[in-house]
Amino acid sequence: MVNFGKKLTANRVEEWEKYYINYKLMKKKVKQYAQQIQQDGKERRRILKEFSRMLDDQIEKNVLFFLEQQGIIAHRIQELGEQRTILLEQPDISKISDLREAYIAVGHDLLKLLRFVDLNATGIRKILKKFDKRFGYKFTDYYISTRSNHPYSQLQQVFKHVGVAAVVGALSRNLADLQERQGSYLSIYDQPSTALTAQDPVIYLIHASVDKLTRSTNFLQFLGQHALIIQEDVPSSEEEQVDDQRYHFMSLLLNLVNTFLYMVNTYIIVPTADDYSMSLGAAATVCGVIIGSMAVAQVFSSVYFSAWSNRSYFRPLVFSSIVLFLGNILYALAYDLNSLTALLIGRLLCGMGSARAVNRRYISDCVPLKIRMQASAGFVSASALGMACGPALAGVLQTNFKLYGLTINQDTLPGWVMAFAWLAYLIWLWISFKEPVRDTEVKHYSPVVDAGHMDSEALEGGLVQPLLISSEQKQDEDGEEECNDSEEASEESHKPATSVASAYRLLTPSVKVQLLIYFMLKYAMEILLSESSVITSFYFRWSTSSVAIFLAVLGLTVLPVNAVVGTYISNMYEDRQLLLGSEILVLLGILLSFKFTSSYTVPQYVISALITFVAAEVLEGVNLSLLSRVMSSRLARGTYNGGLLSTEAGTLARVVADGTITLAGFLGESMLLNVTLLPSLFICIASIIATIFTYNSLF
Repeated sequence: MVNFGKKLTANRVEEWEKYYINYKLMKKKVKQYAQQIQQDGKERRRILKEFSRMLDDQIEKNVLFFLEQQGIIAHRIQELGEQRTILLEQPDISKISDLREAYIAVGHDLLKLLRFVDLNATGIRKILKKFDKRFGYKFTDYYISTRSNHPYSQLQQVFKHVGVAAVVGALSRNLADLQERQGSYLSIYDQPSTALTAQDPVIYLIHASVDKLTRSTNFLQFLGQHALIIQEDVPSSEEEQVDDQRYHFMSLLLNLVNTFLYMVNTYIIVPTADDYSMSLGAAATVCGVIIGSMAVAQVFSSVYFSAWSNRSYFRPLVFSSIVLFLGNILYALAYDLNSLTALLIGRLLCGMGSARAVNRRYISDCVPLKIRMQASAGFVSASALGMACGPALAGVLQTNFKLYGLTINQDTLPGWVMAFAWLAYLIWLWISFKEPVRDTEVKHYSPVVDAGHMDSEALEGGLVQPLLISSEQKQDEDGEEECNDSEEASEESHKPATSVASAYRLLTPSVKVQLLIYFMLKYAMEILLSESSVITSFYFRWSTSSVAIFLAVLGLTVLPVNAVVGTYISNMYEDRQLLLGSEILVLLGILLSFKFTSSYTVPQYVISALITFVAAEVLEGVNLSLLSRVMSSRLARGTYNGGLLSTEAGTLARVVADGTITLAGFLGESMLLNVTLLPSLFICIASIIATIFTYNSLF
C-alpha cells in the first residue's frame, strides 16, 4: 500500500501546498513523544496537551482555507448569476453554452476542494491512529468527542457541510435554468428533488461526494453500535461495488423479520409460563427453566450458526425456521401430552433455531456501507419491537376450546401462533431470499467505467472513509515501515480468531469489563422479565393480560429511550460517563425492587422495574458502543467475532438468571423476589467497581 505521506504529496494541489496539514511534521512529533516518555519520563498529560494544540492549529489552518475557497466559489457563482440574468432576458445560444461551461468549471473546482477536504481528513485520522498505537490508548475518541460538538471547534467543518450544500444548490438551480428543462414547472423548486441530481454529471458527482461525507446521524450510529455490528475496515470504491452486488433488499428484510419473530418467540410465553408449568404438575417457579431453556440452546446454536454463515446465509435461515416451527409445535402439544419434558424439548428446539448470529453477519458482510447504519438500526428496532409484541400478543390470546382433540388455550396458543408464523416465514424465505455472491465469486470483478469518471471515483472512494475510525485496524493503512520501529504487525496478527481460546486471548481488561457489564445487565433484565408473572401474581393478583400489558409497555420504552440517548444525551456526555451513570441507575432500580417491609406495593414494583429496565437498555447501547471500539479488529470477522462473544455473554446471563429463579423457587414464592435480586445486586456492584478501575482506558 502506498505510503500516505507520499500520496498526500502526489495528490495535493501545488498552489495550496501550505494549507494542507503537515502530516510529516506530526508523524515526527509522535515518534519524538514516544522517545521522550521512554528516556526522561515526560508527563503524558503534557504530551496530550501539546499534541492537541498542534492538531488544533493544523485543523484551523486547513478549515479556514477551505472556507476561503468556498467563498471564492460562491462569489464566482454570484458573478455568473448576474450574467445568466442578462442572457435569459436577451437569449444568445453561444453565450448560454459558454456560461453553462463556466458553471461546470466551477463544479469541477468544487470537486477539487472536496478532494482537499478528503485528503486532510484522511491525514487527521491516520495521525490520530498513529498516536493511539504509540501510546496504547484511545486519544482519538477523546479528541473527536470533545471537538466535534463544541461551538468553537473548527473540526465541525469536517463533518458539517452546510456551505457546500448551498453552493451545490446554486449550481444545480442555475444549470437547470440554462438547460431549459423546467417544462411545466414554474421553477426547479417545484420539481422532484430526484430530477435535480441527474441534470449534469458534475452535479451528480458533487452530490455523491457530499452524501458520503454526511450520510450518518448520531442516532443511527448509536443503534448500529447497539447491535455490535462492527465495521472492520473501510472498503475501497471497487469493494463498495462488490457490496452492491451482494446486497438484496428482500434478503435484508427477511433477516430483520427473522430477528423480530425470534424475539416475539422468546417473550410471548413469559406471561403464561408459570401457569403452563402448574398445569403440567410443576411449581410456578419452573417457569424459569421453561423460559431459560431457549437461552441454554442458544449458547450452542450461536457458535454453529456463526460458523455456518461463513459458507451460506440461506441454508442456516431455512434450518432455523424449520427447527423453530417444530419446537413451537412440540411446545403447544405438551399440554395434551401432559409432558413437561415435551415442553422443555420444544423450547430447546426453539433456542437451537436462534439465527441472530446470521442476521448480524448478513448486515456486516452484505449490506453496502452507505446504508449499513440504517440496517443496523433496523436490527435493533426489530429486536425491540419483538420484545414488546411478544407479551402483548400473549395478552390477546386469551381463549379456551378444543379443535380436533387439541386444546387451544392461553398456554398452548402462543406455540401454535408462532408455529404458523415460522411456516409462513419459511415459505416467504424460500421464494424471496437471494444467496449473496461470495468473495471468491467476485474477486475477478472489474467494473467498466468511462475514463471521465476515474478521477471522481477515486475521490468518492476516499470520501467514504469516516474521520473517526477504530484505531485497531486489520492493517496499518499507511503501509509504512518507519525506521524498522515495528509498528507494523505480522500478517498472522491480523487473522481472525480461530477458536474460543484464541478469541479469549484477544480480550483486554477493558473488553472483559465490558463483557461483565453486558452479563450483568442481561442478568438483571432476565430476572425482572422472567419472574414478573410469578411476582405480580403472588403479590398483586395480576391476571395474564395485566402482566402482558406491563411487559409490553416495558418493551416499548426501548426505541424512545435509545432515540433520546443517541440523539441528545450521547452528544452531551462521554460514553464512559453514560456507562457509569447507567450502572448506578441499574443498581438503584435493583435496590428499590427489594421487599424491605411486610407490604409490597404496585407503585414500588412498577417504578423500580421501569428504572431497572430503562437504565439497562441505555447501558446496553452505551456498553456495546464502547465495546465496538475497544475490541480488537481481529474480532470483527470470522466465526469467533465480537458479536458472537457478546451474544454468548448475554445468553449465559439469561441461562444463569432463569436457573436462579427455579432454584430460588424451592425456598417458596414469598422468598423468590429478594433471593433472586441478591445476585443481581452483587454482580452490579462488581461491575461498577471494575468500571471505576478501568475508567481511564474506556475511550
